[in-house]
Amino acid sequence: MVGAIVTVGFGGAVAGFVLLGDSWFQLLIAAALGILFTQVAFLSHEAAHRQILASGPANDRLARLLGNGVVGMSYSWWATKHTRHHANPNRVGRDPDIEVDTISFLDADAAEARGVRRWITRRQGWLFFPLLTLEGLNLHFLAFRHLAGREPVKGRAVELALLAARFAVIWVPVFAFLPLGMAFAFLGVQLAVFGIYMGASFAPNHKGMPVIAHDAKLDFFSKQVRTSRNVGGGWWATWLMGGLNYQIEHHLFPNMPRSHLARARELVMEQCRRLGVPYTETSLWRSYGIVIAYLNRVGLAARDPFDCPVSRTYRIR
Repeated sequence: MVGAIVTVGFGGAVAGFVLLGDSWFQLLIAAALGILFTQVAFLSHEAAHRQILASGPANDRLARLLGNGVVGMSYSWWATKHTRHHANPNRVGRDPDIEVDTISFLDADAAEARGVRRWITRRQGWLFFPLLTLEGLNLHFLAFRHLAGREPVKGRAVELALLAARFAVIWVPVFAFLPLGMAFAFLGVQLAVFGIYMGASFAPNHKGMPVIAHDAKLDFFSKQVRTSRNVGGGWWATWLMGGLNYQIEHHLFPNMPRSHLARARELVMEQCRRLGVPYTETSLWRSYGIVIAYLNRVGLAARDPFDCPVSRTYRIR
């Protein structure tokens, strides 16, 4: 069902691109493409988790086709990273999703920030969503860097071919039929919407939830539930976030299709009550507030301990 809707959406976007021609209304098409690419990323994520087709190899092929050929990400890069994340969510030194990048998710990483990154880290909560406008470009860059590296990559040639075909199909018409400035604006809007949508869908899942020490001992159930956050909202949240709104159930049953997660939620909540394990669920907007507050708190570690109005007034020079 979702695949059919997305396919129709791409058809409408192509038709709109052709009919609008040399018009700044093309930026609406660019924004629509950013949304559609994110929805395809959700489908690629589900295929990688063996949720769509009957066999593992068939799901892998579909995930690679959608991830590389449509979204412009490297399936092999993402699969390796995501597998590590599922095994140890929010565990220090093991979950790649909390490793320092532009954003610091741990106090220790924030304290080590220097230069421009330090300036960003000190304000990272408020800068989080603006920075997401660059995440789409970053994901494309990481795909090519991974595939151009020296580490062995299964299916490297296929992934590179799919990426090359993907960018040719999208970029060539944009620069061929639109004025140069409009073409760059088109790609900028598409990448910005894609990055914000992707980041806004994945950020509420774990950011601001408990962080597990590297050597801590936790059972599978407690580890997955305590570090994950659900987003309420029912069917609309499931569509908007590609099933990631049921993050707790997804981590407990990663092969379960999104259509069954709502029912699994009821069973998991009952089990949590029985075991006394906290079950976290909040609204989408509240989850964003939690993420921003958490990132700002972590960012405090990058601030000068003497950087306050009183100390500035009486600081010895």
